[in-house]
Amino acid sequence: MSLRLLPVPDGLAGERADLGLSRMTGLSRTRTGELCAAGRVLLDGRPVGKSERLTPGSMIEADLPDPGPTAPVATPVEGMGVLYEDHDIIVVDKPAGVAAHPSMGWGGPDVLGALAAMHVTVATSGAAERQGIVSRLDVGTSGVMIVAKGERAYSVLKRAFREHAVDKVYHALVQGHLDPSSGTIEAPIGRHPGREWRMAVIDGGRESITHYDVIEAMPGACLAEIHLETGRTHQIRVHMSAVGHPCVGDATYGADPALTERTGLRRQWLHARELGLAHPITGEWMTFSSEYPEDLVHALDVLRLP
Repeated sequence: MSLRLLPVPDGLAGERADLGLSRMTGLSRTRTGELCAAGRVLLDGRPVGKSERLTPGSMIEADLPDPGPTAPVATPVEGMGVLYEDHDIIVVDKPAGVAAHPSMGWGGPDVLGALAAMHVTVATSGAAERQGIVSRLDVGTSGVMIVAKGERAYSVLKRAFREHAVDKVYHALVQGHLDPSSGTIEAPIGRHPGREWRMAVIDGGRESITHYDVIEAMPGACLAEIHLETGRTHQIRVHMSAVGHPCVGDATYGADPALTERTGLRRQWLHARELGLAHPITGEWMTFSSEYPEDLVHALDVLRLP
């Protein structure tokens, strides 16, 4: 632990202490709330509760954990399967609750750490904490994810994702019934102006295009197959929320908490179902798919009941 002095910026005026400290340090909100509860955070010399509001110009004194490792640490991840592996690439079935790579404020497992524990060597291109990563899935999103093992594969795959030459298919269970049942959502996405940890549809955001088809309707929700033309952070979650149909279980983007409780979900119902791409070295078209994990199957079963 190390003591840090942090002046409260004007942009965080009125924010809760745990959220403001999270945004200033990169630690999770849960972790900053724990620090407040333990008396490790002072505001102008006095202990501050996690729900207290910050005022601009005040000084935070926080006893913070030392920065986490900047490179993956070999850590086995239960439930992470390998769908395909050769000399150039490895395709994994990522469970929910696992990050793509280490990052500041995330203390849980990650794909690169799991691969290191499996003695899989990945490409050295990119920043130390995300070497080999060509496309990421959110921590709370399960399904197919590819990692480059060789340098040439990394370069070719990065270009393929950048040029939208990859077929990314997701399944999402969303609240309500999408109308029309097939369509395209085209709306620019950027950082939420008041909540930097969220994304939002905003003027001046990056071009974002989501195609969807409803494949099953049930009381209060529908299951949609989604093809991403672009790959923005939280794209499906943001676009579905923007049209009034957030992913079931997605508290960050407006999911109904009563429906979430009924399904037992602890994350958004969103699954990377299929990934199709040309092999970066041979050029052969390859398609990989992932079955729904148990929590998503359970939620579907619950909502299918009349």
